[in-house]
Amino acid sequence: MEAFVHSMQAVAAERLSLDQDLRRAVEREQLRLFYQPLVSTGSGEIVGCEALVRWQHPLRGLVPPNSFIRLAEETGLISAIDTWVLRTASTQTTAWRRAGHPDLFVAVNVSGRELGRADLVDRVEAAVVESGLPPGRLELEITETTAAMQPADALDELRQLRRAGVMIAIDDFGTGYSSLSKLAMFPVDRLKIDRSFLSSIRQESDDDPLVAAMIGMAHGLGLEVTAEGVKTRAQLAFLRRSGCDLLQGFLFSPPIAAGQFQELRDGPPQRAWTA
Repeated sequence: MEAFVHSMQAVAAERLSLDQDLRRAVEREQLRLFYQPLVSTGSGEIVGCEALVRWQHPLRGLVPPNSFIRLAEETGLISAIDTWVLRTASTQTTAWRRAGHPDLFVAVNVSGRELGRADLVDRVEAAVVESGLPPGRLELEITETTAAMQPADALDELRQLRRAGVMIAIDDFGTGYSSLSKLAMFPVDRLKIDRSFLSSIRQESDDDPLVAAMIGMAHGLGLEVTAEGVKTRAQLAFLRRSGCDLLQGFLFSPPIAAGQFQELRDGPPQRAWTA
């Protein structure tokens, strides 16, 4: 029993320390953005990227989001982090567009805790106005589970953003069990098929009827489809046959720093992407 108590005390102390450090992370400029390319299935060109936040902790090193985002949501710090990500990603994408890539867009994850807040629309609009990024070049991603649970006022907020030109995407699609009737009513432009659905594709001749059906359903609703977690040529071949629109995954690139992304975008499409 005593060992259990000491263990619980250690966990509580670790959480408190992490919370205190996280509260200082934004003001001390310890957050970093990495960008994972989004590749056109047809042309093999990089047409966008997803902005992914990391925390450069002075002692813990580069901390992945699954180690601090939930804590940020529970403590209310997620608003400051999401706002920083929106502004930084919008500013960086504007710089890339002005450097010769005018069609590039950026996808940013939005916490479910942020939906339904009265100021989300204002914060998004401020980010695009201050950065000069056209609203149509910004995509907000929310998970399917989050989308399925949203009340009417949160959906109205997303409709406002979409009317302003901002794109809306459902992330991790296929894992949240949302009804088709609700999906058809949801203000969305793109579905991102969860990476777990590609695990059955091992050879270039393999097919997955479920993934093909999801792509066909999305296209029937007038939506584009992104497949995330693409790792192999076999998965690439299947997604091409199935008519998937955009691809994301380690086959093309892991999340990389802004300078590396620009070098990759400026270079020719890799043979593995286009062959």
